[in-house]
Amino acid sequence: MEARTPPSVLQNHSHQAQERRVSSSTPNQVQEPSHPIEPAMGWRIFRWLSSIVFKIHICLVAVLVIVLTVLGLRSASKTHHFHPKEWYPPLLASIGSSGIIAFSWQAFTGCSPSMAFKTAFWFSPVLSLASGVFFVIVGSRGGLAAGVILIVSSLIVSVYVCWINHRLNYAIQLLSLSTKYPPTNTPIFVFGSILIGVLYAAFVVIGIGGATSITSSFKALFIAAILLSLTWTLQVIKNVVHVTISRIKYFNLAWGREKDIRAAFYDIIKHSAGTISLGSAIIPFISFIHGSARAMRLVAGDSDEFLFSCAPCYSELASMLRNHGNRWGFVHVGVYNKGIVQASYDTWEAFEKVDLEIVIDSDLTVSFCVLCGVSGGAICSIISGIWALVIHKSYATELAIYAFLIGYFVCRIGMAWPQACVSAYYVAYADNPLHPRFDSTVPDRIRELRRRLQV
Repeated sequence: MEARTPPSVLQNHSHQAQERRVSSSTPNQVQEPSHPIEPAMGWRIFRWLSSIVFKIHICLVAVLVIVLTVLGLRSASKTHHFHPKEWYPPLLASIGSSGIIAFSWQAFTGCSPSMAFKTAFWFSPVLSLASGVFFVIVGSRGGLAAGVILIVSSLIVSVYVCWINHRLNYAIQLLSLSTKYPPTNTPIFVFGSILIGVLYAAFVVIGIGGATSITSSFKALFIAAILLSLTWTLQVIKNVVHVTISRIKYFNLAWGREKDIRAAFYDIIKHSAGTISLGSAIIPFISFIHGSARAMRLVAGDSDEFLFSCAPCYSELASMLRNHGNRWGFVHVGVYNKGIVQASYDTWEAFEKVDLEIVIDSDLTVSFCVLCGVSGGAICSIISGIWALVIHKSYATELAIYAFLIGYFVCRIGMAWPQACVSAYYVAYADNPLHPRFDSTVPDRIRELRRRLQV
């Protein structure tokens, strides 16, 4: 299956791109891998263990869900303090809605990246605020806590949108450029991934309902374990989509070749499943640490107060972790079959060689995908919460919280492919910035940010 290559990228800008490239950059002679590169023996063993752990955890969670479901139904028939007919329908309906919302977001992004980008940044705070107000209206202690968090978050995001408004045009331009010619059959592949995520979420919430109905002192532990498994599994599904699409896009950008999406998916599952499982577990924590370090730096500024004395050390730790574990490394995981640590390190080193890290640090693609997820989660929480509020008020808070989490992660699966396209574009550019397939968009952005730093 051949994908179309943008003629404007191949012809109109090839000569201009070479003249305008950053003078200090030198092209890397990137060789196309004829077969998957085998990492060191130690990493192969670790990757195999990660894959085994993930598979065993899926089996254990499946057994736990089945056992809790049986115990819950027995308990409900005897005690009548849990009502399955009132607990399950609102949550299952919101899970189904999450799939529809996720597919709608990815289709909207594919058809009109500019409108999708602006919609996510301007409407996500509104939907978060609406969800927070609903939680406050419910009035329970958990609802008040969730409501306050969502309302404060919506206000923070509103301020953030105003703060980064000047960066939207470049982010939209790059998203449009990188997603203009997606791999063939991308919607079908994404739809299948969303469907798997929805079915898995629907399966595990049955176990959550069973745990809710029993009187065991361990039921909170059971629910936490199921939610943790749900989070990890949906992250793995998202990153499988990310690695598969970024592999195809990188092949097209770096070597002008197009791989069949089914063949790419098979290669990823065969060679990189363990790496993706591990990366899905550690990279969210590293991203959180790096994000909190950036926030601390912004708050601290040049202050010498004791309260912020740890900010430089924390920032250095975050940078070190970021260099050895970042989402951009998933591109090299798919293309070269590297381990996530080596792939992340090599990718960031390539960014630094071409001065691309200043662009990466101001990238808004992840913020766009996160806000799409937040908006999806907010809609799902409102659907589930209002339904539960009408038929059984005491269930409203917990069902709305579960619906928000599931809606967020399912929507992130749908938005994995545009994020993968942008990642592949940046990594392919960093590996060979003088390639004629790249126009002047990124070099112009680098020069603009350099000028701002010098002011």
